[in-house]
Amino acid sequence: MPYGDMKKPLLQCSRDPEPLVSDSVGGPAVGILGGGDFARSLAARLTGSGRAVLVGSRDPKRCAALFPPAAEVTTQEDAATRSSLLFVALFPEHYSTLAGLRGALEGKVLVDVSNAAELNRGGPSNAEQLASLFPDSHVVKGFNVISAWALLAGPRDGSRQIPICSDSSQAKRTVMELSRSLGFVPVDVGALSEARAVEDGPLRLFPSWGGPLRCLLGLFLLFYVYNFVRTVLLPYLVKEENLFYRLPVEMVNATLPAVALEMLALVYLPGLLAATLQLRRGTKYSRFPDWLDRWLCLRKQLGLLSFLCASLHAIYSLCLPMRRSARYHLLNAAFKQVKDGIENSWVEEEVWRMELYLSFGILALGVLSLLAVTSLPSVGNSLNWREFSFVQSRLGYTALTIATLHTLTFGWDRAFDPRSYQFYLPPSFVLELALPCAVLLGRLGLALPCVARRLARIRRGWDSGCQVRFGPAGEEPGGDAPEDISDV
Repeated sequence: MPYGDMKKPLLQCSRDPEPLVSDSVGGPAVGILGGGDFARSLAARLTGSGRAVLVGSRDPKRCAALFPPAAEVTTQEDAATRSSLLFVALFPEHYSTLAGLRGALEGKVLVDVSNAAELNRGGPSNAEQLASLFPDSHVVKGFNVISAWALLAGPRDGSRQIPICSDSSQAKRTVMELSRSLGFVPVDVGALSEARAVEDGPLRLFPSWGGPLRCLLGLFLLFYVYNFVRTVLLPYLVKEENLFYRLPVEMVNATLPAVALEMLALVYLPGLLAATLQLRRGTKYSRFPDWLDRWLCLRKQLGLLSFLCASLHAIYSLCLPMRRSARYHLLNAAFKQVKDGIENSWVEEEVWRMELYLSFGILALGVLSLLAVTSLPSVGNSLNWREFSFVQSRLGYTALTIATLHTLTFGWDRAFDPRSYQFYLPPSFVLELALPCAVLLGRLGLALPCVARRLARIRRGWDSGCQVRFGPAGEEPGGDAPEDISDV
């Protein structure tokens, strides 16, 4: 991005009553110790926001051409002396080279932007090491989760949140105000002892997706192995029928809808459990168990993975007629029909079953697509709370209901046909229906007027242990109509 595109601040920040660093252009400059990519991007963003920037380098003449013209490139000693707030954009192993600046940095705010070299490394964090080298300075951990590209391109790309921690509340407020003026959202995570977790954050690969991905893999292996044993392995061992050609496509396509339906049911099951706990305890002011709390926080990931499996199932289903084996089966069926002298093989019941089966599948995938789109931050932020709750809860249960009907029409009456239980094993669709049907029945139970009324009162603050009555004066107790519980 050209430097000219950043001549105005992205956001106007409010001034602290007694800031350690003045926010005006004419006040003390913001210093940067370092000459790498991050330092250059930070200098560009700061100068574009109207701040005077001093870049301290060991070789100012060589680095001057790499920084924006509005930034003054000088020596480290000069930058440390003239700045009240300095970003330490150096690798941790080079912190010791700043030891000669201890006097010049006394009382100054030092922002450590480094990250850990590896996860779960013992010993103090980089910010704590910097604080031990400069005990008379105010060390703040922050800006380490923002890449050089995000600084240069602006906070519209990627996450805008910046976790910040420090033992100095005043220094922390100063850095938070600075980050707001740059268009980012600061998040106070506590004292400097939290710096280890902040530094490890960028090294974690999709930390919130580990549990949902393991759940997806476990369900896929479970249903895939079950279908393999039932439809491929046992026929080969008992009847010597070679059906191993089904493994790459047909077996995967039979497994994906089962996984998608189970994952979608797992999205709404924790809400039912939470509502049940609130009803049992008679209050909303009691914490959920840790496992349930974590489960509730992973519903978005579970839903997106369900949508992924459903989409793959649709693609695999469209590719089924393209297989050579499908063509051979079609030719064999046609030849057998001619040989048996059957002129019309139309079966009205099977025609209706397949029409309903495909229609339910298309509708379920369409509603799931809407849920997936609204889960994107750019779309979800444009909805108010009521709209978002309607889409994610009402339409979510609608998607679960339609997907369950899709599976039911696939099975039709085969669940009651003894011939479907080959080798005394039930078809996979019988197994996959148990959890979603239980979730839907539980949701219907919470919709009963007596249950819905009590749950709504609890969520509005009523406590069974306190005799507190909510409602307009003169209204009879228990006369409330059932209220909306769609957010369970």
